Amino acid sequence: MDLRQLRYFVAVAETRHFGRAAERLHMAQSPLSQAIRQLENQVGATLFERTTRRVDLSPAGASLLEDAYRILASIDDARRRVERVAAGADGVVTVGATDLAAYQLLPRLARVVARRMPALTLRFRAGLLTAAQEDALDKRRIDLAVLRPPVVRPDVSTRTVVRERLVAALPAGHRLAARDTVSLTELRGDDFVAYGADGSVVDSVATQGCLGAGFLPRRRAEAHATPILLTHVAAGEGVALLPESVRALGTEGVVYTELEEELRVDLALAWRTDDRSPALVRLLDTLADHARELDTSRGTRGASTDTAPATVSATPGGPQ
Repeated sequence: MDLRQLRYFVAVAETRHFGRAAERLHMAQSPLSQAIRQLENQVGATLFERTTRRVDLSPAGASLLEDAYRILASIDDARRRVERVAAGADGVVTVGATDLAAYQLLPRLARVVARRMPALTLRFRAGLLTAAQEDALDKRRIDLAVLRPPVVRPDVSTRTVVRERLVAALPAGHRLAARDTVSLTELRGDDFVAYGADGSVVDSVATQGCLGAGFLPRRRAEAHATPILLTHVAAGEGVALLPESVRALGTEGVVYTELEEELRVDLALAWRTDDRSPALVRLLDTLADHARELDTSRGTRGASTDTAPATVSATPGGPQ
């Protein structure tokens, strides 16, 4: 039994007439009749009760018709799924992201995909610093990364999504907490809380900014995750310089204040340059078409949306 025979059988069963079934199938009646007899021989049962005036389904034929509909529908579904995957409309893309991206950018990305690529399945792995995401891309554990450039690996392509200013995260009881803006020189005597990971882009930009203001920040505490870092700030252990998207966390006991200096960090999409997966290619195209919807700096208090080069550039490395 093959799919061709099943389609022939369904056509005869629905028309109850070999001639009309042959017309529907765009074939001669004789080979159609031969194909149905072959099918009956294969299943060992008479499928049609034939008279000179009509053709009716036998009980065995009625049973086979139910299975034939199910089998053919399944084949059609499989074909459509393959076509969607080949076109990039269907499939699975695993996305890695930093802590802060998981709070603001990933929900925006997911909403764009839900509207424009509803058949695509996204899987997320958050809390990964840049170096870890580069490694995950290399090992094919993720397909798309949301990270802080620059990246080290030459086989990874990137596209900047948003450029964020750094803000000062201050304990609620800090002497400058009521100010609209502060300068780095006013934080010279404070202890600092930092990510503390080797090659952290945010730490690098913050440190360079402080050096430009004439001092090396004195670290009192370190944390690898943003919520823990903010917990240290809320406890009064120090101040922190963080991307403006940190406001989305709304941590109790922490006040965010604009910096007079313009310290900026980028957030970018990154992927394997040789990855031509249709789903990934279409996802990247879709996100490029809706880039404004991903820009977390839009509508954020005090954020700048220009694309001028950062005042302080990051050194190669990776993390948050």
